[in-house]
Amino acid sequence: MGNASSSSIDLPPASFTSPKKHHQRQVVKSKRSKSALSAFTLGCTSASAYDYPDSFPSQDSTLGDREEKLSFDPPPLYAYSTHDLLEDDAAIAYKSFLKSHPGYQSTWMIDALRRSDFARLDRVGETYVDYMGGSLYPESLVRVHTDFLHHNILGNTHSLNNASKLSAQCAEEARQTVLSFFRAPEGYTVVFTANASAALKLVGESFPFAHGSNYVLGADSHNSVHGIRQFARQRGAQVHYIESTPTGGLDVSDAKTVLSTHRPQSNQASLFALTGQSNISNSKNPLSLIRYATSLGYSTLLDAAALAPTSVVSLTDTPVDAMAVSFYKMFGFPTGVGALVVKESFLAQLERPWFAGGTVDVVQAPGNIVTLVSEMHERFEDGTINYLNLPAVTQGLRFLSAYLPFLPLRLSNLTHYLTTSLSELRHEQSGLPVVKVLSRLPSRKLKSVGEQADCGSTISVIFLTPDGHQMPLSFVEYAASAQNISLRTGCMCNPGGAAALLSLRSDMERLYEGVTMREFEQHVGHELGVVRVSLGLASNFQDVYRVIKFASMIGREQSLQAMWKSWQEEKGRVSS
Repeated sequence: MGNASSSSIDLPPASFTSPKKHHQRQVVKSKRSKSALSAFTLGCTSASAYDYPDSFPSQDSTLGDREEKLSFDPPPLYAYSTHDLLEDDAAIAYKSFLKSHPGYQSTWMIDALRRSDFARLDRVGETYVDYMGGSLYPESLVRVHTDFLHHNILGNTHSLNNASKLSAQCAEEARQTVLSFFRAPEGYTVVFTANASAALKLVGESFPFAHGSNYVLGADSHNSVHGIRQFARQRGAQVHYIESTPTGGLDVSDAKTVLSTHRPQSNQASLFALTGQSNISNSKNPLSLIRYATSLGYSTLLDAAALAPTSVVSLTDTPVDAMAVSFYKMFGFPTGVGALVVKESFLAQLERPWFAGGTVDVVQAPGNIVTLVSEMHERFEDGTINYLNLPAVTQGLRFLSAYLPFLPLRLSNLTHYLTTSLSELRHEQSGLPVVKVLSRLPSRKLKSVGEQADCGSTISVIFLTPDGHQMPLSFVEYAASAQNISLRTGCMCNPGGAAALLSLRSDMERLYEGVTMREFEQHVGHELGVVRVSLGLASNFQDVYRVIKFASMIGREQSLQAMWKSWQEEKGRVSS
């Protein structure tokens, strides 16, 4: 059963020739000039369990040798348009794109940003479409932060010397900037964590679950949200899932039914965790469910890790008890810093299972007496916070706030063009689709800056063979990397969302204790997961166009044969 998909891939003999490379860089010779926008910046992929065909007609053919990277030294920002930078075939496509998406031109500010802060993408010839995995850092943010560190002395915030005082001031400024960015009203504070997962764990391990409590969550959630069920069950609480729709996310009426059916009784603490935006299905869940759950007596938790990078989140409009974010997903730098943006009244209800340095005022040793520190957020910041990087959080949020209003329009237009173009591709051999789009599509095209999209800019697909079977994910990722395209394959640490998109709900029910991913893949007959393309802050038309060109190469018999042969040879080298 594990070889079912390999047997379905029967690529007929062909005359192998290396596919013509389409990444031809235009050399722009000029002195590097500083960006006119610089002022703004101040303020579960598993190894394959299958054997695929490796005996194809032999002919020397390689794919994906990196072409020589030419210099890309841009002139002043306004000296040329986006059209001037495109390759000939892309320029024609861009003109057509603008006719159907005229609002895209209103986001020229981000094209300028791409040339000033992300020029390295074009300089090295990389097409980066894994923003859901991590946003790219803007170069000016790193320069500003490096300059700050160069001119200042920071010390551990738990001391009282001058260096420590400066660190404490920077930490407080970062805290206030986070609250301002998310429009938090009075009564909220910020607990700095390593990432969004650590923020979610803080809530899970400290929430006062008990017999009679309920934990309600959507099936289309990140593993860090699913993981809270371990704490709930350990304390005798019940776990209730809101099923996913076939395109991920949840149905509002279903969600309300589950929440109402299991509403808190007898003052038992119950928790509702909502995924703001799925990292695999592209669905945005209505934040109005937060208010509904609150009205029933639930405490509420919002996983905003995938939502916050490209959407406006207002805690004034959606007063959730706690919200988890990762800053590297928002603006790329620094990694290792996330936050729980939380009501102080909610923190007061949580029960830490342990204490650590920084969280306590007095500890009896030996003995059992512990007095926690008076500042509520410090009770949850174990050990020393990442004080060297917190100034970058302040600057990063100021940076993002300048461009965030433009992102929904820009990314909605690019997502619509990409999904439409991929859906239209056909194999020249059979006329069958090359790509099947699984993730949720926008219900409408945005037309003006300031509008908010009803779904994200994450496209999950599977690539199909000429006879209609799913291509191995490992092949697609290898072939994309050979074309200098950085995407991601797998289940994205979201098993419920993946099961919904891939129609594996019944297979998921038959899992047993101790089952491995290899065994699960052997059961379904192919590698599990999707190919994910996710757009973000620095994405432009050319990125999307190159993904489409790559997919079209898979639809052509000759280039597909060459890619397959190269992949097989690479697998042979690795296995030997």
